[in-house]
Amino acid sequence: MDLTLKVWRQKNAKTKGRFETYKVKNISPDSSFLEMLDILNEQLIHEGMDPVAVEKGCQSRGPVSFDHDCREGICGACSLYINGRAHGPDDEVTTCQLHMRKFKDGDTITIEPWRSNVFPVIKDLVVDRKAFDKIMQAGGYVSVNVGGVPDGNVIPISHETAEESMDAAACIGCGACVATCKNGSAMLFVAARVSSLALLPQGRVEAAKRAKAMVAKMDELGFGSCTNTRACEMECPKHVTISHIARLNREFISAKFKE
Repeated sequence: MDLTLKVWRQKNAKTKGRFETYKVKNISPDSSFLEMLDILNEQLIHEGMDPVAVEKGCQSRGPVSFDHDCREGICGACSLYINGRAHGPDDEVTTCQLHMRKFKDGDTITIEPWRSNVFPVIKDLVVDRKAFDKIMQAGGYVSVNVGGVPDGNVIPISHETAEESMDAAACIGCGACVATCKNGSAMLFVAARVSSLALLPQGRVEAAKRAKAMVAKMDELGFGSCTNTRACEMECPKHVTISHIARLNREFISAKFKE
């Protein structure tokens, strides 16, 4: 496959960025999207050392910076906006799980970082998602002593409830929900964290405190409000549903009444 790539290049959050166009050739349809970017970077490194390319005024500006870690759809670090969609033109996958067979020979692919004020660009396609860490620090944990680990068969939790909690806990914090939402809302992320604990006995002890603290921190950091367009749910690589947002709202309102 021969492809044209329009890649966002930006030195840091304070400098103005722009799209730069690159050509890549002989890309295997079985390659992952990140492997294709690896090939592009090898090409850019070679051009940077090639006297002929330098003489022709090659504007490669060095390899493209992009974030990644596990490359197994677990960590959520590989967060890219590809042709107008978070994680690209496939459903329920992260960018590292996206394969080039989803594109056609001769395609032009536009690659951007997450577009959100709360996720400032560090360099090129890498953004700072520290805001999510701050929300978690505000209350996304259990701090009370809940005793030792009991036998799984004696925990008074129904199978359905346990499964629902695990579905919420599947959120990998990639930020696709924020990048996709027209308001830049983090409600799906916060709801997943609150819901996964609110459904369990261990998490009920601090449920009210958790809901208030995490919502307050989300607002403080400048995330937008939720208007239930469900775009976040559609683009979530782990298909976390907005039913968890409904639970977050109930938890928050209940906490306010108790207060």
